Amino acid sequence: MTTTYRDRADAGRLLAEQLAGLAGEPGVIVLGLVRGGVPVAQVVAERLRAPLDVLVVRKLGLPTAPEVAFGALGPNGVRVLNDPLAARLGPEEIDGVQRHEQAELERRERRYRAGRPPLDLTGRLAVVVDDGLATGATARAAVQVARQLGARRVVVGVPVGAEDAYRLLAAEADQVVCVRRPADFGSVSSYYDDFHEVSDDEVTRTLTTIG
Repeated sequence: MTTTYRDRADAGRLLAEQLAGLAGEPGVIVLGLVRGGVPVAQVVAERLRAPLDVLVVRKLGLPTAPEVAFGALGPNGVRVLNDPLAARLGPEEIDGVQRHEQAELERRERRYRAGRPPLDLTGRLAVVVDDGLATGATARAAVQVARQLGARRVVVGVPVGAEDAYRLLAAEADQVVCVRRPADFGSVSSYYDDFHEVSDDEVTRTLTTIG
């Protein structure tokens, strides 16, 4: 399989070209999904001359299949449930998963938002950016969280994604920009020469740099 991008910054430059039409739109804010989406989002924000922030979303995965989301948690107490899946679980199962993910969400919020105000998307055009789209569960949850945080419009941008995930996401977001949707998708990491795990320190450095 041919590698598409050198690293996340390279991917961000190509994605930014396709999102350039949003430059100058009122209320634009670029949100990197932590952690891998942040370096991509940084480049997009610079191109759009828009503020950059992070959106912390934690999937609520089925106990027997953690990659299958029955809901998601976001900042400011936002909880989104996929009712048909959540209905399969008892209250104790839901509470157990939620406690675990809430603790990690709060840890990341404390780390990334230290000294910064809570995320408020009221009336904003939220551009949610990640480094790739595999199942689409996290991005779909992010769209719902962004709406509950007040966004008037939600656009999702990714450098590469699976066709099935793209179609599911397109039914929920106002717009999805996916630079490449290969038929034989495989995994997100297959499309990067450098796909290192983005650390907490890398995220906080980025946010400190952009103020």
